[in-house]
Amino acid sequence: MAVVLCIDFGLKRCGLAISDPNRIIASPLQTIASETLEAWLEIEIPKRQISEIVLGYPTRLDGSDTHVTENIRLLKHVLETKFPQLQIQLFDERFSSKMASTAISQMGHKKKKQDKGLIDQVAAALILQEFLSQS
Repeated sequence: MAVVLCIDFGLKRCGLAISDPNRIIASPLQTIASETLEAWLEIEIPKRQISEIVLGYPTRLDGSDTHVTENIRLLKHVLETKFPQLQIQLFDERFSSKMASTAISQMGHKKKKQDKGLIDQVAAALILQEFLSQS
């Protein structure tokens, strides 16, 4: 089986998470600057045998767009064009950053000193784990 990558896209940085080859467990991978995402994907997709990308899809509670939602739709289109061999999925990411921050706090890290990059990685892993459990 092939690996699934999750991208928690932000205007400044992206949190990344990856599945195991059996698509059971999601693990935080790393955080990268958003402007380097495309170059990173060109290298890592073949290296890690990624077959599918899940994009965290942000919406408000009422389902309306956030300030990033349109960027995610554009990113999906770019990825589908550049990597036609991959499946690109949108997946609800509401509350993922808050849940990630809470999980990190429960591991003993104080909320005021939490690394935003770590929060992005854990949020991506939470999104991916939920996706994997529903597929």
